[in-house]
Order: sequence, then structure tokens, then C-alpha cells
Amino acid sequence: MNLQRKVDFALRLIQAAANMAEQHGQPLEIAYSGGKDSDCILELARMAGVNYRAIYKNTTIDPPHTIAHCKSNGVEILRPKETFFALVRRKGLPTRRARFCCEVLKEYKVLDNAIQGIRRCESTARAKRYKEPGICRFYGAKKNHVNVFLPILEWTDDDVEQFIAKQKIQCHPLYYDENGTFHVERRLGCIGCPLKSDNGKADFLMYPKFFKALANNCVIWMRNNPQLKSIKKFGDAYGLIYHNLFCNSYADYLYKTQTDLWGKKLDCKEYLERYFNITL
Repeated sequence: MNLQRKVDFALRLIQAAANMAEQHGQPLEIAYSGGKDSDCILELARMAGVNYRAIYKNTTIDPPHTIAHCKSNGVEILRPKETFFALVRRKGLPTRRARFCCEVLKEYKVLDNAIQGIRRCESTARAKRYKEPGICRFYGAKKNHVNVFLPILEWTDDDVEQFIAKQKIQCHPLYYDENGTFHVERRLGCIGCPLKSDNGKADFLMYPKFFKALANNCVIWMRNNPQLKSIKKFGDAYGLIYHNLFCNSYADYLYKTQTDLWGKKLDCKEYLERYFNITL
């Protein structure tokens, strides 16, 4: 299917979604993240001529310039009830298996009908999970659900790049290199997200002040919760952070931090300071 046919399908789907929203007496929600796919669905909504509210759920840990990019596109910004660092102080560090940060900061209902910029080609998991361009998403109770429409579900990276160029869309600054060249393969997400292939280390190297804040708030969490099993396993916050970032398993952590032949044991705090070039 060529791009124009995909665009035509997306416009029809958005118009149908907007009609459903109108029956509920509401505008259609554009779930906007600041990324290239969100820019595409926002442009499609404009082209479709529908009544919508473009909404960005501020996670407080998105890359610099994200808020400015949202404002430049007329996107409404919702502030969270609790910041990411407040969550860390209360619940500890999020991991691949415990993504409570997403649940609190991003995954909540605003309007009854929404469109999102999810694409199947982004990952194998998404390809398996999303089979149709429409799903019902529940947030807690069954009555608290949202009809979610996915107008660019079948779009490829080439489709996105062509559409952005054709419509002259100005994307988030992080998609452009120093020469102003657009890189469709780049992805915009929360700083230090544990779902990234390197567990977020590249982000922490780029934004060391963020890493320092993360570590400091993890220290507070452990200090306020002396009964934690993590303290028994890792000793302190720095051991836990080292495990999450540099080890494949707890067994791997024990191996890497064991006392060596010279009687020395890895100082996790010192290692983190040296790796990220900061003082904790």
C-alpha cells in the first residue's frame, strides 16, 4: 500500500473516531508525546478537519525542548499529580518488570475516545500486540475505558519520513543532527528508561545531573524504608543502581562485586561516579 492510500485510510479513521467522540459530547483526544509519530497524527487530525484536543501528559523526565515543542504545536500540557523523582522516593527505581512510572505519569484516562501514534514496525512486541487499528484500553475499572484508534499502525519509517517531508513538519530538535538532517530512526522517550537496550546508560551519560538526582532520591527511598529486601541484597542504593544498569541478573551482580584475589571488592558508588563522571 502506498503512502497516499495509508494517509486516506488514516483520515477516514480519524473522522470516524471524531464522530464517535462527538456522540459522547467530547472532542477527540490526540495522545501527543512530542515524538515524530505524534507529530504525524496531529497533522493528520488537522487535515481531517475534526474537533480535537491534543494532550501531552508531562512525565517530568522527557528530554529537553519537549515542553517547548508541545507549546509550539498548540498542545495542551497536563501536569502529573506526582513527579518522577517523588515516585522514586516513594516506590524506588522502576525496572523493565516494574514500570509503575508509566502507570502513574502516562497511563490514565482523559477523554473517552483518543488516537495514538503507535506503529507495528517499531518492535516485535507491538506487532504481536496490535493487530487492528482500534482497541479498547482499560484504566483500572472496566467502566474507566478509552476507545483508542491507531491511524498510522501500518506505517513504516519510510512512510513517516516521507509524510514529514511532504507536510513540512518541524519535529523535536533531537531528531536532527548538527547539520539539520532529519533522522527517522531516532526515538524520543523518557530519560533513562529501563526499557531501552542499554538500560538508559546513554541517557545518563548525556544528562548526568538527571542520574545524580535519580541516585539521590533512591538513597532517600532506602533510608525511609529500612526493611527493604533490596538493602539486604545490595547493601545500598548504589549497589542496586549498579545491578540495574550493568548486570544481567542477581547472580551476575554477585560475580562482579565479589572480593577479588587481592582482597578488594567493587565499590559501586565509586564505579558509578567514575562511569558517569559525577560526584554522588
